[in-house]
Amino acid sequence: MNTVLPSLSRVKCLMRHLPVDFAIGMAFNVGVAMILTYLMHMGGGFWENLVFSMCVGSLALLFIDGGRLILWKLNFPPRLPFLALVMISIPTAKVLGNMIAISILGLPEKNAGAHTIGKNGTEFLIITFLISAAIIWFFRTRAKLSMLAACAETEKACTAATEKQAMQAQLQMLQAQIEPHMLFNTLANLQGLITIDPVRAQHMLDQLILYLRATLSSSRAEKTTLSHEFALMEAYLGLMSVRMGARLSYTLQLPAALRDVHVLPMLLQPLVENAFKHGLEPNIAGGRIDVTAAEQQGMLTLAVADTGLGLDAPLRPGQSADGLDGSHVGLSNVRERLQAMYGGRASLSLSGNTPSGVIAQLAIPMPS
Repeated sequence: MNTVLPSLSRVKCLMRHLPVDFAIGMAFNVGVAMILTYLMHMGGGFWENLVFSMCVGSLALLFIDGGRLILWKLNFPPRLPFLALVMISIPTAKVLGNMIAISILGLPEKNAGAHTIGKNGTEFLIITFLISAAIIWFFRTRAKLSMLAACAETEKACTAATEKQAMQAQLQMLQAQIEPHMLFNTLANLQGLITIDPVRAQHMLDQLILYLRATLSSSRAEKTTLSHEFALMEAYLGLMSVRMGARLSYTLQLPAALRDVHVLPMLLQPLVENAFKHGLEPNIAGGRIDVTAAEQQGMLTLAVADTGLGLDAPLRPGQSADGLDGSHVGLSNVRERLQAMYGGRASLSLSGNTPSGVIAQLAIPMPS
């Protein structure tokens, strides 16, 4: 895994942790002063040991972190060179820190006691090295964990972007399956009408051209508005009315407040086409289709209700129980698109209509 973060992110991370790191370093320095005073009985009292500990410990952290930034900038340092930096920084901080502490306390050099390189000086140097090493290990481990967490977030964002691209490709693939399905059915009807009713065939062709013009602008769009979706359905229903004549009646009800709501394109057409193919067209008397939109408790509901044969109609050859034919488009296509876009937050349900027919209802989250 690459542990080198982008410079801007690393700087922000460093600035965010700087106050906490400083406070932890000061706490370590106080702990060292307490160990020297009350456990090892070295130095000239707690206050004197605290001044020496603060000077030596702060310089050690400054030299090590400053050297790390100079040598490796914001990258994670290699282990052996970093250990060499620590070995050089601690004795240097020990000598300079002692000099500063003696100056602050106003102590003569000969009274610096165990803090100087003299009596007990080696022991104190070893203690300083061990405490400083513990501090550096703590900060190094903490920094590594922070960088690994940042890398994990970066990988998570990249994975999310890849999944989004895959989902968009899947949506476009599923959407593309709808348009040829509808087009092939219409062309097949035109072929049958040309010989028996040329005038009606010409009218159907004109309606088809209007419909294709209406779909051109949004056929490959990721989202569309409800007003445009209902306009497409009006063109589609106009096309179907030529085909079914007096056997078909329909209404479209779209509240003004929902006209600009964004939805996936071509969601309604499979529902309307399914109502024709499996409800109204096999019914000798024809029937009615009502397309409505409403908002209920933060959910957008789109319903296509027909008065056709209903859910209890006998299955035709090649047709499955959910009203699909062998081409596997229609309702299953809508469900796959909803799953790809919304997961479990959206649904498609079928229920019986009164006195006959089917109500297909979509429920999707309202866009924020």
